[in-house]
Amino acid sequence: MKIALISDLHSNKEAADAVFAHIRSQGIQTMICLGDIVGYGPDPHHCVDLVRGHAEMTVMGNHDEALFHDAADFNPHARSAIDWTRDQLRPRWWSGSETKGRWRWLRDLAHSHTIDRFTFVHGSPRDPVREYVLSTDGFLNPSKLRAIFDSFDDVFFCGHTHHPGVHTEDMRFLGLEGADELTIELPPGEKKIVNVGSVGQPRDGDNRACYAVLNGESLTWHRVQYDYRATMEKILATQSLSEILARRLALGK
Repeated sequence: MKIALISDLHSNKEAADAVFAHIRSQGIQTMICLGDIVGYGPDPHHCVDLVRGHAEMTVMGNHDEALFHDAADFNPHARSAIDWTRDQLRPRWWSGSETKGRWRWLRDLAHSHTIDRFTFVHGSPRDPVREYVLSTDGFLNPSKLRAIFDSFDDVFFCGHTHHPGVHTEDMRFLGLEGADELTIELPPGEKKIVNVGSVGQPRDGDNRACYAVLNGESLTWHRVQYDYRATMEKILATQSLSEILARRLALGK
């Protein structure tokens, strides 16, 4: 069974719609979301409803969690985006059942999900919501990456860094390097940390949306073009979200 793995939509309707259309074109029926549905972007309602209505399982991301807790450790642009998003989504006393249900669903997201030998989180095995497993950890912080590998078995899937690729036990990281798609094998007995990339805010220098498809013992990443200029214009039109959040969509950084 093929499973589409999406992460880090960040309230980007145009990217999310393009990725969901790409998933449908392959006839894939099952989807898992690795968090950060909201934050940064201008369309939180749309993205939450899209994931809520189609994903079989969704885990909590740090931006989702920040709606209900403290965003003090976020940079100013991310923190103000969370404040704006909270104001958009938070129910008032007069709110209808749809608004209240959306809020409860976000609040109650699980921190991890496991299927057979595969585990799915937003951040890392040690801290499923907030810890980053960076593409550079293998050579800049190998002791950290070794400790992370020692904390789990089999294959771990995450998002959070917005940088798609795979960490292997020999401390190497394989990224997509601009490829339209890339397939790797996930044989039993080999530990791997797999980052599925970001739908709504790629940061690996490729501004196309990114997601992955798990197919038994292999995984394929896909890059999907979308109208990022439309998203940029909507960010600026809010007059609340930072211009930097718009500009980075064009750069994929």
